[in-house]
Amino acid sequence: MTALDYRSIPDTELERALDLHYLVFLDKEPDGDTRKLHREILEHCDRIGAYEGDDLVGLLAAHPLSLSVPGGELPCAGVTFVSVAPTHRRRGVLSGMIAELYRRCAGAGQPLAALWVSEAGIYGRFGFEPATRSYTVEIDAEQPLRLRIDPDERPLRLVPPADAPALIGARHAAARAGRGGRVARDDFWWRTHILREEDDGDDDLTPVRVVTLGERGAEPAGYVCYRTGGGEDGSVVHVGELEAESPAVAAALWRYLASIDLARKVRAWGRPLDDPLLRFAADRDQVEIVQEFPALWLRLVDVPAALAGRLWSEPVDLVLEVTDDRLPANAGRYRLTVGPGGHGGGGHPAEVVPSDDAPDLTLDVRELAAGYLGDIGVRELVRAGLVTEHTPGAAERFERAARTELLPHTTDEF
Repeated sequence: MTALDYRSIPDTELERALDLHYLVFLDKEPDGDTRKLHREILEHCDRIGAYEGDDLVGLLAAHPLSLSVPGGELPCAGVTFVSVAPTHRRRGVLSGMIAELYRRCAGAGQPLAALWVSEAGIYGRFGFEPATRSYTVEIDAEQPLRLRIDPDERPLRLVPPADAPALIGARHAAARAGRGGRVARDDFWWRTHILREEDDGDDDLTPVRVVTLGERGAEPAGYVCYRTGGGEDGSVVHVGELEAESPAVAAALWRYLASIDLARKVRAWGRPLDDPLLRFAADRDQVEIVQEFPALWLRLVDVPAALAGRLWSEPVDLVLEVTDDRLPANAGRYRLTVGPGGHGGGGHPAEVVPSDDAPDLTLDVRELAAGYLGDIGVRELVRAGLVTEHTPGAAERFERAARTELLPHTTDEF
């Protein structure tokens, strides 16, 4: 067999790359506007191609993201458009592209990589693990939404999607500052991922609608992005994103969604597990969790930089023995020292250095990713046999230090 070569895909070969992607995902040729959008997205990505001679047989793209982590944010490679030609499966094409991705992350100073999976069984072996989880929630809209708190009564306003980023960008930024796993957005990201005219997953849905809450001329206290359509009679409201500065603001937005004329159901995909809606809804038969799913899969490409790049909830001093089959430079023992000195933004900074001392915990880089943003507690992983606790109480101490006030949550699918 001809050896495979991994190199950047130039702009002149983007149409070939898209053809490969549509072939692999069994997609029909999209309309011209959709193909143009996909090309534009690829133009903004780092693109890795697997070539057999002059033939492109693999594609992997990576967005240059800034991802919120507890107490700050870090550069992150957002992996997307992963495609391997059906003629070249089981030949190590994906392994080669991901190895090249990790090499580029190191060169670009990206200690994290992240992705959304199409097949959950693939990416664990490359060190990725779900780091955020989400609910899908459905509201019966054939009756008024019953609430246990009083909604904010400030006015609601429907705004043009093109004007929305300037109006709601600050509210989104405030929301992501409080949760790990959120992507920083520029105008390009708002237009191509959040407020695009058509929904990739359903041609029957309307263009996105944006409603804000607050006095005209003031910064909105909250907003919701949604589409309508679907169901036998097109009577479903599909919520893409809802952010609010307070429970009362959130209650007003949910009440609005459930009161839209002709709507019979509100379906909100990708809500956080600690969504206050699930507490202030008066009737949980009316507000139902219909799905829980792993959302963002995270990979620590540079373990010490990632651990030192977030803030921690309380002081701790532990030696972690990390295993990593794909990135041997990550494997080894690290002393994680979180001192008592607080940070101006809340939390405690960490120092991470190599250590020869006996480990308190032994864990794979996958389990480190699962708990990195504060989602999964290490004690749960110990009980599952995935983490070894050598020092009694070490898992609890790590878990308390990693804990965050709000659970990590990811709304941006890429």
